[in-house]
Amino acid sequence: MALHLIKLCVGIDRLDQLQDLYAARIAARRARGERPNPYHVTRMMPRRADEILAGGSLYWVIKRVVQARQEIVALEEVIGEDGIRRCRLVLGLDLIPTEPQPRRPFQGWRYLNASDAPADLTTQGGGAELPSDLRVHLRDIGAW
Repeated sequence: MALHLIKLCVGIDRLDQLQDLYAARIAARRARGERPNPYHVTRMMPRRADEILAGGSLYWVIKRVVQARQEIVALEEVIGEDGIRRCRLVLGLDLIPTEPQPRRPFQGWRYLNASDAPADLTTQGGGAELPSDLRVHLRDIGAW
């Protein structure tokens, strides 16, 4: 069973905002002839890397709600300009909307067991086309 990571998406207010940001970055990287995959650099390298690379995803918490995930395709050690070792989480190109799941604020990333991860909206037979703020509101009022 795959192990996932969960992380706050700081500076992003809506899922479509994250989608637009990634689309622009992917297009720019392709234009420069670079690997197009989005990535996120974090301070700590996961100790359970093998479990994560066996099909794990990074779940994004946007405005205190898990709203999307991306497949983790690689974990790369990088050295920052300050000489400190960090971990680059290389992500898949697809941003997959998930069932809204409330989360309390936390720092850094956390492991997320597959049994605790929200389901993809596409596997539930609908809802992926709804705006993210409407999905969150429906969840908040108990209609979802």
